[in-house]
Amino acid sequence: MITLAIQKTGRLSEKSTKLLKDCGIYFANGDSSKLKTKANNFPLQILFLRDDDIPECIADGAADIGIIGENVYLESGRALKLVKRLGFAGCRLSIAVPRQMDFESVSDLAGKSIATSYPRILQKYLDRKNVEANIHQITGSVEVAPGIGLADAVFDIVSSGSTLISNGLKEVEKVMDSEAVLIAAPELDEAKNKVIDKLLFRIQAVKKAASYKYILLNAPDEKIDDIVKIIPGMKSPTLIPLAEKGWHSLHSVIQEEDFWENIENLKKAGAQGILIIPIEKMVL
Repeated sequence: MITLAIQKTGRLSEKSTKLLKDCGIYFANGDSSKLKTKANNFPLQILFLRDDDIPECIADGAADIGIIGENVYLESGRALKLVKRLGFAGCRLSIAVPRQMDFESVSDLAGKSIATSYPRILQKYLDRKNVEANIHQITGSVEVAPGIGLADAVFDIVSSGSTLISNGLKEVEKVMDSEAVLIAAPELDEAKNKVIDKLLFRIQAVKKAASYKYILLNAPDEKIDDIVKIIPGMKSPTLIPLAEKGWHSLHSVIQEEDFWENIENLKKAGAQGILIIPIEKMVL
């Protein structure tokens, strides 16, 4: 059995539990006071923790793997392995300053005070830019710091930017992009690594399916070759004769973004009755 740590509450919590259940791993998580649970059908124990505690928990051996924001992983400074980027909970970490402040480059922050919950990431960035600034570490509402005279600028997570705007700030320098990642202890035994590989296989199948769609369409026989050139599928499409002579139903797999780019070409090629169906899992 392996132990996975995930965020108890917050922006990663719901999506992490959904990912596990999409992977066919079922567990009880309805009780908000519960700190751990076991999967019913997979050798997995789940710990529900504060996101800041997850790297420490893995480093200390209380958990084997964890789902966490890349920003929290890097800020922890722990020697853990980044196993897989999970493609959800995307955001960026940026520097923001008061709207009225003139800003041309990060060198304008020299000698200024910057409030942040991510001093390690910010310091490394400033070092790369050869800028000396005063980092003021705070937790919670970082964006209010300039307004109350606590700092000249802030470095924080940005999603839509609306929180910055409402606090009279403007985003001026993106430092990094972040997303949910799966991290692991650097040294695990063979048995645990095999279970992690099984979990990764399921995650890959779910993530791959999310970007593809199953497409069904009808076409006259003389148009089949042209349509196959547009949507060749994973290997080749499936053709099924229709009751009406001279027509086939064509079944294939297509990336969703490719479908919207090629829909007009499919119609011009003679495709009719086009259906797009979500794919739950995809194993290549």
